[in-house]
Amino acid sequence: MPRSEIRVCFFVSLAFLHVANAFKNQTWPVPYRRFDHRPEADPYCQALFPFCPTGDRDGRIPYMKDADVVSVYRLQTPVWEFKYGDVLGKLRIMHDAVGFSSAETGANYTVEWYELFQLGNCTFPHLRPDVFAPFWCNQGAACFFDGIDDFHWAQNGTLEKIGEISGNQFNDLARWVRDDNTTGIYYETWTARSHPGPDATVWFESYDCSQFVHRAHRKLSALGAKLSSRSQTNYTKIYLYSGEPAYLGNDSAIFGQPALKNLATEIRDFYEVFRPHQSLAEFALSVLRAYKKVVMDKRFYLYYNFEYWRLPMKPPYVGILYEEVPLP
Repeated sequence: MPRSEIRVCFFVSLAFLHVANAFKNQTWPVPYRRFDHRPEADPYCQALFPFCPTGDRDGRIPYMKDADVVSVYRLQTPVWEFKYGDVLGKLRIMHDAVGFSSAETGANYTVEWYELFQLGNCTFPHLRPDVFAPFWCNQGAACFFDGIDDFHWAQNGTLEKIGEISGNQFNDLARWVRDDNTTGIYYETWTARSHPGPDATVWFESYDCSQFVHRAHRKLSALGAKLSSRSQTNYTKIYLYSGEPAYLGNDSAIFGQPALKNLATEIRDFYEVFRPHQSLAEFALSVLRAYKKVVMDKRFYLYYNFEYWRLPMKPPYVGILYEEVPLP
């Protein structure tokens, strides 16, 4: 074997040994990685519907007087209710937000966290012919805007007052929202766990609109708010079921190493099945190919913290559940 090939094999072996040693100490669920700033979105990423069209572009939240009494509302509606009405609501695929109303000024506000470039772009990447690595448009962010659209939230969903806070507590929450929004920059659709039972191991947690609402509720509770609901507080989760995931590496490790070209090609081929803008015939074929990859081959590639993991899938493979998450 030529000396150059020996060197390549040696360094690849060292890399896999490093990954194997790190994996022995893996914590489950894998902690969601936070950042010190939010990067500018790549111009390649384009939204079908503009993000936060009526919100403040600089993310400013109005200041409340300390003595103000601010009502807190639980808001929930079917995903894409504005376009499809209650269609996704019948499948219990819901979007969540938090509403506020000032007793002093009478002004209402809504804060929600969602995808900058729609759900599909956050769940699966684009495959560009000039770049081998999949390209992700998976940023998510908070949107704060004036008003609560009562009809939108209440018609097919929920608009319920769940508590009151002072103006001072609201201002503290506003600072938390800005910090949370700056450090948590990307959307994650999937929750991956070992099986559907109550004692399952969670491999990865989602990071979506409902998780933002849960974080906001916990922060309000920590600030002293008393929250309660007359109805069961259920939220949508999309699950993957698998055995223990295997860490594969980041973009440069996988798609920048000739020795890992087979793995890189396998990942790209997996996501090619889920590419956007397919014709009806292409989509039908892709459904069959996706079934083969996930159910028959028992394989799913998850992109989390800007790194790839292989999930050894097992029955029931995928689930959409509408589960109770009690208020803190």
